[in-house]
Amino acid sequence: MQPEERQRRIEDYLQKVEFASLDELSERVDASTSTVRRDLQILETKGAVKRTHGGARLVNPRSDEFTFSTRDTHQLSEKESIGRACAEQVQANQSVILDAGTTIYHVARYLEAKAPQIITNSLPIANHFALNNRVEVVVSGGVIYPRLGVLVGPLAVRAFSEIHADVAVMSSGGITLAGISNSHGLLIEIQRAMIQAARKVIFCLDHTKLGRQSLSPLCELDVVDMVVTDSKASPEHVAMLRQNGVVVVVAERDALG
Repeated sequence: MQPEERQRRIEDYLQKVEFASLDELSERVDASTSTVRRDLQILETKGAVKRTHGGARLVNPRSDEFTFSTRDTHQLSEKESIGRACAEQVQANQSVILDAGTTIYHVARYLEAKAPQIITNSLPIANHFALNNRVEVVVSGGVIYPRLGVLVGPLAVRAFSEIHADVAVMSSGGITLAGISNSHGLLIEIQRAMIQAARKVIFCLDHTKLGRQSLSPLCELDVVDMVVTDSKASPEHVAMLRQNGVVVVVAERDALG
């Protein structure tokens, strides 16, 4: 593949996912990471991308689809009910890993009374607890990705690789019999470290995520202890998960906040 074609594919892929790791881009264009690194240098010179520690992000996205504020308006009532139902699964004073998904932000809002220790790579979640004296918050290191309000990269992965927590509460792009999947390679690496750090793993997924497969595989179903979803979830998908050993909590409609 010619360099121009490879660089076009890299830029096209970043238009879809907005940011990606070197390994992810290398796999997408079937080239070595050193070759991709040189391509990114050229694309950065042209002003198309911004290189980050361990990857690259798009400089001028075509839409606000991936921003935290925009994503948080999708399935808002379902996220509220899931947040409340998931928080009920956490015991007082537990240590809880919270990832940077918008649904998980709603979980955080219902955790305050339990005075947990929160470990997160989410800037909105950290900011939510900034003035709360009852909740201890540990924020991972990493590169700030402003539109998503998330810390990413090797430093964030390392932070979660060096801790132990009671529970990890996470989101993803979808779940099928093949397992959990997500859209971004940089998030995948961090989420795998979160899973390894926790004794119990809970995924909060609204009904649109059940039966859906996203770009990159994250983990198999046997890693998942519980899925919390909303009342619009397909009974067939719920039954499928339960038959495969996953505890499924369906948030009631009257729990909507």
